[in-house]
Amino acid sequence: MGLQYFTLVHILISLVGIASGFGMLAGLLAAKLFPRWTAVFLTTTVATSATGFFFPFRGFTPALAFGVLSLVVLAVAIYALYLRRLTGSWRPAFVSIALYLNCFVLVAQLFQKIPPLTALAPTQSEPAFAITQGIVLITFLWLGILATKRFRGGWGSWV
Repeated sequence: MGLQYFTLVHILISLVGIASGFGMLAGLLAAKLFPRWTAVFLTTTVATSATGFFFPFRGFTPALAFGVLSLVVLAVAIYALYLRRLTGSWRPAFVSIALYLNCFVLVAQLFQKIPPLTALAPTQSEPAFAITQGIVLITFLWLGILATKRFRGGWGSWV
């Protein structure tokens, strides 16, 4: 498969992961755990992170660091869900960190690939990029806290 097609597949998997992550998060905000949304989210997000390592690269890059961080977070989320059954302190570990990381990368890619956004932040160190990422972070912190408070169930909250 050529790099162009591989990139397209990687992007599609990422978008499915983000969309299913919002489906999963909607369930948590409604105090329910949607098993299909959750399974699709975890599977596609692991696939997104794993396929990222197959792109050509030279040296250790921020993208690789995000990939490693995402896989660690996903391992904790999978452990929290399937082995700890979201009990006790494992509930917050599951909420929204992996989805946030995917959205962080999405915003970075949008600023890199969409000309008007690239003009606002060509090096991604400009205020427009920092403010946007700050809004994304604050939004996910708020959603994560809200979902953690609302979702009190454990394994028995499967719908």
